[in-house]
Amino acid sequence: MVYKNKTSCVHAGELKDLEYNGAVSPLYMSTSYAFDKVKSNLYPRYFNTPNQTALGKKISILEKGEKALIFSSGMAAISSSLFSNLESGSHVIFQNDLYGGTSNFIKKQFPKYGIEFSFSKGLGVSDFEKEIKQNTVGIYIETPSNPLFKIINLKEVSKLAKDRECWTIVDNTFASPVNQNPISFGIDMVVHSATKYLGGHSDISAGVVVSNNFFIEKIYDHAKNFGGNISEYSSWLLERSIKTLFLRVEAQNRNAMNLAKFLQKNKYVSSVHYPGLESHPDYLIAKNQMHGGFGGMLSFEMNQSINTSKFLESLKLIKPSTSLGGVESTLVIPKFTSHALLSKKERLNQGISDNLIRLSVGIEDPGDLKLDLQNSINTASNES
Repeated sequence: MVYKNKTSCVHAGELKDLEYNGAVSPLYMSTSYAFDKVKSNLYPRYFNTPNQTALGKKISILEKGEKALIFSSGMAAISSSLFSNLESGSHVIFQNDLYGGTSNFIKKQFPKYGIEFSFSKGLGVSDFEKEIKQNTVGIYIETPSNPLFKIINLKEVSKLAKDRECWTIVDNTFASPVNQNPISFGIDMVVHSATKYLGGHSDISAGVVVSNNFFIEKIYDHAKNFGGNISEYSSWLLERSIKTLFLRVEAQNRNAMNLAKFLQKNKYVSSVHYPGLESHPDYLIAKNQMHGGFGGMLSFEMNQSINTSKFLESLKLIKPSTSLGGVESTLVIPKFTSHALLSKKERLNQGISDNLIRLSVGIEDPGDLKLDLQNSINTASNES
């Protein structure tokens, strides 16, 4: 039976407790299983133990895919997905403002294996088309992007790739399955850092790739050798966390929109980046391909009258902390964290200034969050 998404979050892929009839999935911690008189050999590195398999089923249903593999981190999912679909002499196109960890991985690792790559000059479909070469095999994007929340038209990129017989991968971490399902727009593979919204409590490190059976089998063939599988306990924790995914993200969507509008009116804030604002250049694209909200992430740039160090020190509720997607609100300065591996020139070329602040909005009362931001801004102002 096909259930609505909120019901699938709770019940899809759950393991039945056949011995005690408990209400939650049992946890199978074993790393050693019988090898004789069994249909298949179970082993954690093969991504096929009970908790791994059940979790994969739940996430694949939420992302409208056929199958999913669960990894120990987002980068393990990203690197395994890319390496599984590339070889020496291949060329792949990336958008020009990727997550810093992904960009660093590409630039440091691909040359060692003779893999060619290029970055688009912009985010329109024509920008990707201009980068296509005879040996181009794939296009990799993330939308909304990190940390400026630019939106790429998934349907157009998917069509371009299919017309040129290329595959597509989308990092859907920021949107989560609640707000966006790229496979519905023709995208081949969807990756997540499940450390973020899927986990949602800042206590799990995990990654996910969702696709059809063809690509998953291809990725699995490589991933079992790379050794990036998730532990059983983390699988169990992640399955537990996803039960509240829709409730959490819906609350974060509302709070993020609330804070974006609040910051937009603040005289000390020079710009706000949130795809849910009608002033956002990609608002119409976001409105057409995102649903249920525009995500719990935004970024804003302070003007020169604000001492950013003093602003961080003055916060009482919002935590200056790395990562994102938790129930608690956190913020970072990308030049020190997510994009620290890029040079200043590279950051500026992407529009990432030294005063840009990325805010991951939690589920707290929006009034309390506004008050914390306003008090910290007032304290950090040169006028104070």
